[in-house]
Amino acid sequence: MSSPLKGFYYFISGLGLMFKPGVFRYALWPLIINVVIFTLVTAIAFYQFESLLEWLLSFLPGWLDWLRYLLWPVFALALGLLFFFTFTLVANLVASPFNAPLAHAVEVHLGKVSAQSGMKAPLIRSVAKSVASELGKLLYIVLRALPLLILFMIPVVNIVAPFLWIAFSAWMLTMEYADYPMGNHELDFRQQMLVLKKRRFLSLGFGATVTLALMVPGLNLVVMPAAVAGATKMWVEELAASQ
Repeated sequence: MSSPLKGFYYFISGLGLMFKPGVFRYALWPLIINVVIFTLVTAIAFYQFESLLEWLLSFLPGWLDWLRYLLWPVFALALGLLFFFTFTLVANLVASPFNAPLAHAVEVHLGKVSAQSGMKAPLIRSVAKSVASELGKLLYIVLRALPLLILFMIPVVNIVAPFLWIAFSAWMLTMEYADYPMGNHELDFRQQMLVLKKRRFLSLGFGATVTLALMVPGLNLVVMPAAVAGATKMWVEELAASQ
């Protein structure tokens, strides 16, 4: 029963680790990328929605202008759902080359590797590997997410579909962020899956905490570097022994 709680502990630890000396400079770039993408998408979405709203209201009598106050909350909710399901994937793909060095910096801070050791893979190969890994994980996620989405349309079965989706999201996010420290030690995707499955409840506890954090406005901007840092600490203290 302690394993899911340990997953929560490792994410909270990541929030502190990302600001440590020698680590923050690597966490800064994913943080900046998150803020930039979030700001641009939000600004574009609000501008486009305002234009669409004005166009729709132009066909209605003036006394129905109050509908704009009804539609804005609906839009805000839809935008929040859009961010939750797409923002993380897009931001991770863009920031993936910076997350492997961040994971390495956390290991250096924890005293598990020396600062002079560097990552096992050369920088160019590491960047290429990170991007390829992100695309591979995206394909893995899509192939499993589509059947889950179909369950939402099946009567009776759709009652359990939300719970299955939450569990899948937690697993997906653990797989996403644990990839960086494990990838630095040259574990391929198959080996990573075997390690995570050996500590399934720990992995799901970590991923569930990340899922909840992504739903909190403001906190979701620092989730990526915090989750990478937390997953690295989890790798060092728990997962490495499960190889």
